[in-house]
Amino acid sequence: MNIRHLEERDYLPIITVIDEWWGGRHMADMLPKLFFIHFRDTSFAVEEHGQIVAFLAGFISQTFPDQAYIHFVGIHPEFRKRGLGRQLYERFFGAVRERGCRLVRCVTSPVNAGSLAFHTHLGFEVERVTGQYRGAPCTLDYDGNENHRILFVKHLKQV
Repeated sequence: MNIRHLEERDYLPIITVIDEWWGGRHMADMLPKLFFIHFRDTSFAVEEHGQIVAFLAGFISQTFPDQAYIHFVGIHPEFRKRGLGRQLYERFFGAVRERGCRLVRCVTSPVNAGSLAFHTHLGFEVERVTGQYRGAPCTLDYDGNENHRILFVKHLKQV
């Protein structure tokens, strides 16, 4: 498998399968093409036999240049539990650490128990908890009315 930077040409192959990868949940609107154009240095794809099987879209904050943000990660259902998520995150951590970042942030939905477990396993901490939704600690109404989110933060080790 090959890990490389996301390219603009990757948008259509990813956006056409993303809802399927999420079991029919409508996710495509959350990943605009701009990530494939403007954030390529901190966004990555995993290819196998010319097909994208996983990706990570992230960026460095313009407001807080010592912080990076992982916006979206997707792994083809048949390629899960193979360490691809960890590999993508480690590649992202290295890229943003080289650019002076000390923190990485990301959010997920409290209904995504797998994401909560994955991020916790990678050393992310849940922050700014204001309540719980379906048993998950989260920030209530973070993205508007009834759009609760789990906010994660990870402190990067400097090398």
